[in-house]
Amino acid sequence: MKVRALGLMSGGLDSMLAVRVLLDQGIEVTGITFQTPFFGPEGAQKAADQLGIALRVVDIGEAHLAMLKNPKYGYGSQMNPCIDCHALMLKTAGKIMEEEGFDLLATGEVLGQRPMSQRKDALQAVEKLSGYGGYILRPLSARLLPETIPEREGKVDRQLLLDIHGRSRKRQMALAAHYSIKEYPSPGGGCILTKAGFADRLKDLLATQENVGLHEVELLKWGRHFRLPGGQRLVVGRVHSDNLKLQELAREEDLLLRVKGIPGPTGIIAAMAGEQEVELAARIVAAYSDAESGKEAILEVSGKEEIELTVSTPPKEEFRQLLV
Repeated sequence: MKVRALGLMSGGLDSMLAVRVLLDQGIEVTGITFQTPFFGPEGAQKAADQLGIALRVVDIGEAHLAMLKNPKYGYGSQMNPCIDCHALMLKTAGKIMEEEGFDLLATGEVLGQRPMSQRKDALQAVEKLSGYGGYILRPLSARLLPETIPEREGKVDRQLLLDIHGRSRKRQMALAAHYSIKEYPSPGGGCILTKAGFADRLKDLLATQENVGLHEVELLKWGRHFRLPGGQRLVVGRVHSDNLKLQELAREEDLLLRVKGIPGPTGIIAAMAGEQEVELAARIVAAYSDAESGKEAILEVSGKEEIELTVSTPPKEEFRQLLV
């Protein structure tokens, strides 16, 4: 009977090599990758296409955000909860493994490569938290790690697995050449939670606003952010692409603000904002437009209803203390 593996794919070289090592044993590998507001499937899809395997994309946005608010093993250098994140992905993949009769889970993790998430104790923590420890195979470092159930059952030949360790990537590069894998991204950089500016905004959002959902997190990626005195968030586009994205993200209950007849940004704020906050938001949007400072500007405010609001255009400096 054919052995079937579910291979977690990030799009990076290590996960590609892990798949190739298993394919060399005649194991059938289906790729799986995950969608959240912080990382997506694009790189994994390119990798799967190169390897000639099917890829499954699973949206774990809600579960990931809930975990992110209180990760058991904390964060890395920024807001990246790598151990809890890997465990969540493996737990999700493990359920699919059980439901659909796969024999094992495989990852591209390399022992000792990352100081937080790929130490031996961290790998063990991931296994325990996921609930599928005995079925998680790490082909690139497997001979340095305890034998898994699929190995004991003879479904995987342990002698054909590897013993890569540490941060040097010389062996991976040699394997890439051996397998004629030519396109792959540089290590790291795939998760926006590791970026200092975004992480700072996210920390502030979680600390100052209740009921943070995927919509609020998605908005963090775009434009300038202002925390208004009543706690509301105003997002103001920096460039045209921001403006288009904010318009796309606006829900029925949100308010969009634009200066009428003058080039400038789009602003977005939740409709629950009070009258004073909407007026303040309008003044901020006007300040970042091409409207002349000290002159009146007419703001179009659209949501469930459309209104016009006239404000005096202040200088941008007036609102620096509100920037997040």
